[in-house]
Amino acid sequence: MRPILVVEDDPDVRDALRLVLEQAGYGVVCAAEGREALDRLRDCAPSLILLDLMLPVMDGFEFRVQQLQDPAIAGIPVIVFSCGADIQEKVAPMRVAACLRKPVDVDALLDLIRVLAGAHPPARRRPPRRRPIRGAAARRRSSGPA
Repeated sequence: MRPILVVEDDPDVRDALRLVLEQAGYGVVCAAEGREALDRLRDCAPSLILLDLMLPVMDGFEFRVQQLQDPAIAGIPVIVFSCGADIQEKVAPMRVAACLRKPVDVDALLDLIRVLAGAHPPARRRPPRRRPIRGAAARRRSSGPA
């Protein structure tokens, strides 16, 4: 599965998102601002972009304009997240897949990602299930008389 691109300038928020996504089984690529995100976008071809709007150098609005102008990357879905009170009105012309307010509800974010990324995350490694022992193997392992 292709990674998710997280575009967030706050290193604490960026690291927290990366950790949550990796624990859910997703690959993650991060960028701190819009220009860096465009470079990463072309390098890794992510399945989805998580985009903060207020970024240094190139903000999320300009990033999205640049993304939409490039046919090779224009179709990658974007989830925008921001602190702004009027976020829905601001992002309406951006044609994004979804919009979340900060602080982000992790469960809602993961649900959106499952839908928009087009696949379930890879299975996490789990310890093998303990299966009940039946039949001859159970008799051999019992400490009582056969």
